[in-house]
Amino acid sequence: MAAARQEFVSQGCQSSAARRAFSGSRALTAATTTVLVTGATGFVGRHLVSALLCRSFKVRAVARDLDSARSLPWFAQVEFVAADLHAPDLDVERLVEGVDVVAHLAWSGLPNYQALFHFERNLPADYAFLKRAVAAGVSQVLVTGTCFEYGLQSGPLAESVSPQPCTPYGLAKHTLRLFLQALQHEHAFCLQWARLFYLHGEGQNANSLLASLDRAIDGGEAQFNMSMGDQLRDYLEITEAASQLASLIGRPDVDGVINCCSGRPISVRALVEQRVRERQSTIELNLGHYGYSAHEPMAFWGDARRISQLKGQEHVA
Repeated sequence: MAAARQEFVSQGCQSSAARRAFSGSRALTAATTTVLVTGATGFVGRHLVSALLCRSFKVRAVARDLDSARSLPWFAQVEFVAADLHAPDLDVERLVEGVDVVAHLAWSGLPNYQALFHFERNLPADYAFLKRAVAAGVSQVLVTGTCFEYGLQSGPLAESVSPQPCTPYGLAKHTLRLFLQALQHEHAFCLQWARLFYLHGEGQNANSLLASLDRAIDGGEAQFNMSMGDQLRDYLEITEAASQLASLIGRPDVDGVINCCSGRPISVRALVEQRVRERQSTIELNLGHYGYSAHEPMAFWGDARRISQLKGQEHVA
């Protein structure tokens, strides 16, 4: 499959010999479960792989760049596959052979939320990949959605709130979920839709808020340009987000939309000031340099009750 760049690199963890049939069991047996993680070298993916390995899951990690994967600490503990999921001749059936769960994190073109390619290219290609994976026998699929599916709605947002996306990215993700829900009428599989809110931590985009602040501090800059910072947002550290996703993967009886969030609103200014204190920096905040985003409400955060309940049950078990 040279054209599709589908190269298997076995590094310790081998895939399970037999495919698990879906059941209503309360939790998966991690040691006998193989999870295929797409976008494994990305910001979320690299941390999810680590979280799964800590829980003794077997991992087949998929990403385009083998060299990037080799630099990650978990590379020797997974079966890595270099592949382009959008390649027309990708052998999906071979890719998911022996896989129990697909955790689909890959999504190209971010953080450009306004581009039409999200629903012109990513949406049909991602749906085609997941449909073939399910048709090949994968009985549990976790897909990362986005808080942008909620659009400009304000306040605490529960999973039951109707999506009203106002960006091509949010629209594409919302539509992919609808496509997969329709597919469930044809194939019985568990669909876990994890709506990510704002994440930060190691490996984050270099132009994201806290990464930009760290760069300004490290560069000895006197000022940090930002908005007034009055926006209320839901920020979650990436290792906790990965832990939430891993908990979901261990629960095939949990289906539907789940907010991946902290449930605690914080102003952008307070978040930045907290980071400045942590860094023991004297950098001055140039408030009001940037205006507010037109595609984000001033105050919104996730309702974390469902994911908190799930995590609580995990600790009790």
